[in-house]
Amino acid sequence: MRVFTSFDDFAAHKGEHLGFGEWHVVDQDRIDRFADATGDHQWIHVDPERAKEGPFGTTIAHGYLTLSMIPVLGKDIFRLEGPKMMVNYGTDKVRFPSPVPVGSRVRVGAELLDVREVAQGRQITIKYTVEVEGQPKPACVAESLVLVVL
Repeated sequence: MRVFTSFDDFAAHKGEHLGFGEWHVVDQDRIDRFADATGDHQWIHVDPERAKEGPFGTTIAHGYLTLSMIPVLGKDIFRLEGPKMMVNYGTDKVRFPSPVPVGSRVRVGAELLDVREVAQGRQITIKYTVEVEGQPKPACVAESLVLVVL
């Protein structure tokens, strides 16, 4: 984990890749629990028998499940010391270039795209890229906006 002891130190790394998180397995239980939480029970996600005959040969994670895993996938990439608070401000440019088949291992990489002053403090933009082990295309690419109150 990279530790930044000040916001200025962190901001100095604008444009740099900050590292990768640990690998996590996306199992059917996680997919089913996400379906229950969202009400999205489309067969491609929750019906293993029917999904065998589908385009991917197995069930796949919901795109929004993959997106929602970014906090847990990226929690060990970096830590910024000093802010009073850091809150999710939104997400830009979310894409799902490839599926996450059940049983896949995924991890996320983080790149610090932008740092700017806003009325409440600073806003940072971090580009997260979720990789699926063994797949050439990422499963999700999203620009996360974070409000940092110093």
